[in-house]
Amino acid sequence: MILHTLYGIFIGAVIMPRLSPQRRNRAIGRWSAALLDILNIRVIVRGNPPPPDLTGVMLVANHISWVDIHALNSIITTRFVAKAEILKWPVFGWFAIKANSLFIDREKRHATGKMTGLTREALLAGDCICVFPEGTTTDGSEVKPFKGSLLQAAIDAKTDVWPFGIHYPDADGQPNTDMAYWGERNMIESMRLVIKQHSPVVILDFAAPMHANGHERRTLAAEARAHILERLNLPG
Repeated sequence: MILHTLYGIFIGAVIMPRLSPQRRNRAIGRWSAALLDILNIRVIVRGNPPPPDLTGVMLVANHISWVDIHALNSIITTRFVAKAEILKWPVFGWFAIKANSLFIDREKRHATGKMTGLTREALLAGDCICVFPEGTTTDGSEVKPFKGSLLQAAIDAKTDVWPFGIHYPDADGQPNTDMAYWGERNMIESMRLVIKQHSPVVILDFAAPMHANGHERRTLAAEARAHILERLNLPG
């Protein structure tokens, strides 16, 4: 884990600035997949997954863990809209910067409007963007109501929204809450719990893409959440 982290720092500081966007994405995807292998985390993909060469689409999901990001990147490399607090995470905050994430400071007025504009520009430039509209993490037993503000970027860009559910099942199929980064649990505690897992599994269950054009953002957010609840077999 330490060696892989040091390798990631070398790639982020020395190699990635010299790479084209396509090669940078491949490097991020390979590093994330290798991290999951080190942690013995198995990724299971279900439903209607996007092709690896997808461009200009917004992916929308529930949010449980910092592992979510690496699980998705191992399938398709995306830019993430993340809360500014991630910048304080040890190591992973720095990696998030190098992976070209977009950071939103919810404490500042007008931050959401500015981020919506930046997200729209990124989508129009061909980037795939992943958004967690709950605005927080859960233990995996529920999906909180979606905030629709950032989905306005997909509407403005006239692109697709691709909902998918994230689930960490235990041996009985129930939520493996030790994989969750939520509540009062800090990053170090979360990493220790994940490392202690014997053979954890993360399921990415993709619904069909939705055309955002012509939607109102609250309706679009509610519809995306409904599709995710259906994939996770959770009540509304």
